[in-house]
Amino acid sequence: MAARALWAGRRRVQRLLASSAAFQSRAWLRPFSTATQRTAGEDCSSEDPPDGLGPSLAERALKLKAVKLEKEVQDLTVRYQRAVADGENIRRRTQRCVEDAKIFGIQSFCKDLVEVADILEKTTECISEETEPGDQKLTLEKIFRGLALLEAKLKSVFAKHGLEKMTPIGDKYDPHEHELICHVPAGVGVQPGTVALVRQDGYKLHGRTIRLAQVEVAVESQRRL
Repeated sequence: MAARALWAGRRRVQRLLASSAAFQSRAWLRPFSTATQRTAGEDCSSEDPPDGLGPSLAERALKLKAVKLEKEVQDLTVRYQRAVADGENIRRRTQRCVEDAKIFGIQSFCKDLVEVADILEKTTECISEETEPGDQKLTLEKIFRGLALLEAKLKSVFAKHGLEKMTPIGDKYDPHEHELICHVPAGVGVQPGTVALVRQDGYKLHGRTIRLAQVEVAVESQRRL
């Protein structure tokens, strides 16, 4: 126990000696550090420019910056005015094109229909009150040829402009393409739920139905017991 207490006492003495030596060394170096700081501060202050030059340089820089910004504002203003004018011109041209499209959009279709009207006019000229009885057969032949030519021309015009006639006989009933008129009993070769007869043809324009086909749909016949 005594040896342990002696060892602890020696440790305390060593710690006190070490702390006192460190304190003395710091106190001895403090005057030199203060002098060094003062010398450095005096040197830095001696290199600073005079106070009279600072504001003048700052004012010049601000004036140059203001002139530059003013030029940029003027340039942006001119660009904005040009963009507004160009946008207005584009809007007017677009509006004019839309109006022309509404008026002359069917110009090509009408031009083709004029040829159909010519054929129909020539066909009707064959029928007149002055036709002699012996010429009736010849007149009917001319009318038939004229009507056949008229039908062929109409089909050609429709195909050219994307107008397609639907032939739904045998197809499954579709309410988006067919208008149901009535139901008929399913016969031989006719499946229930399919179109058995077309009352009026339907038409599509570029794949879009513009007139429904009036149809009769086949159904299973009821068996009598």
